[in-house]
Order: sequence, then C-alpha cells, then structure tokens
Amino acid sequence: MLLGGTVTDQHNPALENLLSETRSFPPDEEFAAQANAQPELYDRAAADRLGFWADQANTYLTWSKPFTEVLDFSGAPTARWFADGQLNAAYNAVDRHVEAGNGDRVAILFEGEPGDTRTLTYADLKDEVSRAANALEALGVQTGDRVAIYLPMIPEAVIAMLACARIGATHSVVFGGFSAEALYSRITDADAKLVITSDGGYRRGKPSALKPAVDDALTKGETNVAHVLVVRRTEQDVAWTQGRDVWWHDALADASPEHTPVPVDAEHPLFILYTSGTTGKPKGILHTTGGYLTQAAYTHSVVFDLKPDTDVYWCTADVGWVTGHSYVTYGPLINGATQVLYEGTPDTPHKGRWWEIIAKYKVTILYTAPTAIRTCMKWGEQIPAEFDLSSLRVLGSVGEPINPEAWMWYRRVIGADRTPIVDTWWQTETGAIMISPLPGVTAAKPGSAQTPLPGISADIWNDAGEPVGNGGGGYLVLDEPWPSMLRGIWGDEERFKDTYWSRFPGTYFAGDGAKYDDEGNIWLLGRVDDVMNVSGHRLSTTEIESALVSHDWVAEAAVVGASDDTTGQAVVAFVILRGDVVERADEIGEGHDVVAELRNHVAKEIGPIAKPRSILVVAELPKTRSGKIMRRLLRDVAEHRPVGDVTTLADTSVMDLISTGLNAAPAAD
Repeated sequence: MLLGGTVTDQHNPALENLLSETRSFPPDEEFAAQANAQPELYDRAAADRLGFWADQANTYLTWSKPFTEVLDFSGAPTARWFADGQLNAAYNAVDRHVEAGNGDRVAILFEGEPGDTRTLTYADLKDEVSRAANALEALGVQTGDRVAIYLPMIPEAVIAMLACARIGATHSVVFGGFSAEALYSRITDADAKLVITSDGGYRRGKPSALKPAVDDALTKGETNVAHVLVVRRTEQDVAWTQGRDVWWHDALADASPEHTPVPVDAEHPLFILYTSGTTGKPKGILHTTGGYLTQAAYTHSVVFDLKPDTDVYWCTADVGWVTGHSYVTYGPLINGATQVLYEGTPDTPHKGRWWEIIAKYKVTILYTAPTAIRTCMKWGEQIPAEFDLSSLRVLGSVGEPINPEAWMWYRRVIGADRTPIVDTWWQTETGAIMISPLPGVTAAKPGSAQTPLPGISADIWNDAGEPVGNGGGGYLVLDEPWPSMLRGIWGDEERFKDTYWSRFPGTYFAGDGAKYDDEGNIWLLGRVDDVMNVSGHRLSTTEIESALVSHDWVAEAAVVGASDDTTGQAVVAFVILRGDVVERADEIGEGHDVVAELRNHVAKEIGPIAKPRSILVVAELPKTRSGKIMRRLLRDVAEHRPVGDVTTLADTSVMDLISTGLNAAPAAD
C-alpha cells in the first residue's frame, strides 16, 4: 500500500492519511428487502432535519404531553429538544409493552457467570420496576434526587435504573470495578441521596465483593447518603450499618407491584455518567430524557435492524458504561427487544463462554468491542468453531476503531462470511450512535464507521476549521445539534464549554482524529492525544496498529509515541501474537526475527516513516476492566519513566512484565 496523505504545511498540519482499504461488502439483497432502514431515510433527514427528528420522537416514544417545539438552540452550546413535551422513560421501556398485549414477551434472559439463569418477561419487569420505585420512595427518594448505582451485570442493575427513571430521580451508575475513592468522588459530586449496591458479583469463577467499597467510600467524607440498598447476589458476609443499610429483597417484598410513572419534562435529567478527565476530577456527563431516548431507540432499531418479535439481541457492555445505558437498558427495552444479560467474563469457565451463550439462546444480534474481538482472535478460531453460531444475522462493534483484519475475522469466523457488520462511532457525550453503516443499505468497508446516520451532521476539519474533503485527515466535528447530545458537565458549565466547544467556537469537537477515504467514508484514527509527530509527520496510532494486526502472526497491538532526539517522536509498538503462532515459536525463530518481520511489514503496508523504532512481544496489554487499553502507561514504559497509577487495570501485574521485557528487548536496527 502506498503512503498517501493530505497536503500539509508547518502552519496547518493535518493527520496523515496512510492506510487504504479496497475491500467492500455490498448488502445482501434478501437482507436489504426486509431492513428497517431504507436508502430514502437519508433523503428524508436531509430534506427536513428537524421534521425528521420530530417523526422519530413520535414513532419510538409515547408522550404523556405531546411536544410542539423540536429544538431550541438559542442557549448554545446547551440544546433543548422537545422541551415542552412530557414523558416517562420507564413507562416507555416497560408499561406500554404490557398494555399492548406483549407482557408475556421475554425482556431479559439472564445468564450468571456460575451458570444460574433467570427469565424476566415484560410483565415481570413491570412488577419489579414498580416495586423498586415504591421502595425508593419509601426510603425518601423523590423526583429530582440523585441515586448512585454500583452493581454487577445482574437484572437488578437494569431494574434500579428504570425505577429511578420511573419516579424522576436521576441515576448515576458507577462501574463495579471502580475503587472506593472513585465511588466517593462520584457520590459527592452528584450529591446522591441513596446508593444501590450488592454484596458482590461473580467474576472469573469466584465472588467479588462490592459492598465493602461502598462502606469505605461513605467513610471518606461527608455525604448526603441516607440509605444503602443492598442486593443479595453472592451471599458473602457483609458489614451492616443499622438504620442506613436495607436489603433489596426486604424492601421489595414490602412494596406494591403497582406504581404510577411520574411524567417529567423532556429536558428533565435522566442520568449522570462520569468519564475520566485528562486531569483533575471526573466529568459528570449529563443526559436528559426526551431527546436521549429518541435517538437511543431510533439508532437501536435502524443500526441493528431489530425485529422485536423474532430477534434475540445481546450487547456485551456493562451498564457502568454509556453503551450499557443506551444499548442494554434504554434502546432495546423501548423497542420491546428480548435481550441477553451476562454477568461474567468471556473466558469463565472456558474461552468459548460467549459462543456457548449465543448457541444456547440463539442470539441473532451481537454488539461487542474490538478489544474482545481481538482477544478471541488471539485464542484462535477453533474455539468459536465448536459452537453453532448460525442464528447470528447482524454483528456490531463499539469502542475504539476496529482494525480491518479484526473486522474480517469477526465477519468470517463469527458471522460465517454472511452477516453485515455495523462499526459504530459515538461517545458518552453523544449519548447514542452517530456514525455507522446501515445494514441492508451500506456497502461495508472493513474498519470504517463510514457515514453519519440520517439526521446527524458530522465533518472532518483541519486546524483552521476548514473541511479537509475526500482523502484528507483532521479533526472529527459535529456541526449541528443532535437529540441525545450531552446537556453539560454536572455542576461545571465552564468546563463543558472549554472541553467541547472551544477548539472550534460554536462547533462540537469530539477529540478524535479522523480521515475521509477517496469515496468519502469516515475512518476514525483515535484520540488526537494519541497522535504522534514523527519527523514532522502527524501519524495515527490506530493506523499503525491496524498495519501490525494485518500480519498473520499478530492478534492485537498497541502503539505509542516516545521521545526521540532525532525524529522528535518515535513509534514504539507492543504486540500480542496469535495463540497458534506462540505454539509455533520455535519454527518461526527467535524474538528478534519476529520483531524484524513486523517492523518491515509496517514499512511495507504504510511506509518507512511509520516503521516502529522498537517492538515488544507481550502476553497481555494493560487494560481496564472495560477493555480499554491504557496507552498512557505504555508511554511511561517506552520513555523509561516510573509507571503511573495502575489501580484501574484489570491486572496490575501486566505492567511489571512489560517493563521487564522492554528493558531486555534488543535494539532496533
């Protein structure tokens, strides 16, 4: 492949456009004929964008008070969507399906890590959510209060979120892998009145305690938490504070299954979700009700082609992340989906666990992360081959950009070379999917998110705020408001403006680099913080990682820029080899031969400028429990600095092994 690029100069540098991709997969005609999305959707949205969104709001949601105004952006950058309308999120997700005669439809197929199961119909869910809402009110929670939720992936996590929404309380879900300190900061910032947690959950074959972190968090300083509601999951012994702590099962046993949902304004705060800032305290991203639910439901329907009567949908995300909010709790349930909820990890008790679940429940739609896909590549395709995956008809990808070769593996090995793949781009801040192929409409290109969804306006700009055009690289921006957009950072309006709206005044800057290919498809290049400047060339870590993963030996790669006296920055790569390659290590040769092969492969795929200065073969990369690669820590290693905070890693010992390996690695030629 040739080293292409945009025209750059020292005053207006742009991201280099390096890798090219020529493979394309047009929609299957039979799939296209039945698809929820049809090509005219783009035309409708382009002809009348606000009218289009009004149609989606009325199509996917039931309003207790109809709206008459679609968008008020006079208070930019804060938008108001459907502001004079009223609705209730829990009613839309649960009650109306029961009222429509679908109470017997399964809402949740729960699979615990130890193998225990539960099935909840929409009628069951309505009763449980109503009892939980009554229990919350009995504990003093009112409309407008905030509730912190710190739970594993069990049905009570979804029930708790919906119970808060039912009474108009704002929930703040905190990922169950976060520390007591992180939990305390989120409780205090949101001024939560109540915490919902559990004794623990199951992880990697054994109970993992949660309540001790809550107890610890509440001793770190003053809070307004009056009660802690505790779900019994693992039956571990837990410390108990009389008068404060209440068992979930006791509270719900005393509560009525009848509860009237509280109508709230469309702009009523639905949830706060904290994301880590580059410095300082976490950012509490605020999402409101009407616009967020509209876009979550619309995108869930058209991007995944959901057929609620026949599909079994599974999003593997935890509810502690925005994907679990939009595409586990709200989008699927508003659309009346039947979905799988799985508590555990992909490799417990064996590495075929996910594929076993798909075969068991005949899952038709799978939505997961590139990190998980690459991990399964590392384990080998013989593992999924043991299971019947023929029920799958749509595959989705979410998170960081997916390497083209991982995309191809996903389609070939998991999708039997027939399922469309929807590679989705969005953020906690955007609330719902923004850029994605539409199955049945788009000719998919491996690794590309491709095009803004109907109703969404996105572009790629250079430093001067000018569109780069086809073949160019630069900054991904959203230049028109969208319904599920964040309404601010909780309690910090100035930080909201500075973080998202100051780079290009009046325009939302996503923080991501991107490029257009020659056909106008969008390719995400990762966070601009991860861009390297090598001899005056601005290179994306994502493209170099993709070049490495395109080699048959490599399952996963992470690339960082390290200081270099000659080039300013140099490329340093960390790679995981595929399982079968590790087994054949003696045939392939010593480690330096592998390194030389991979360095030359990058030079061939991209060009000499991108050739890594050094490559370290590792057994694992530093990842959080959500699967995010912590490149910040790899930069510390590459620059021989003390490694920073590792408390959020799934396995903190990984960094010691990587540091030792780098110090022992041979120098590059």
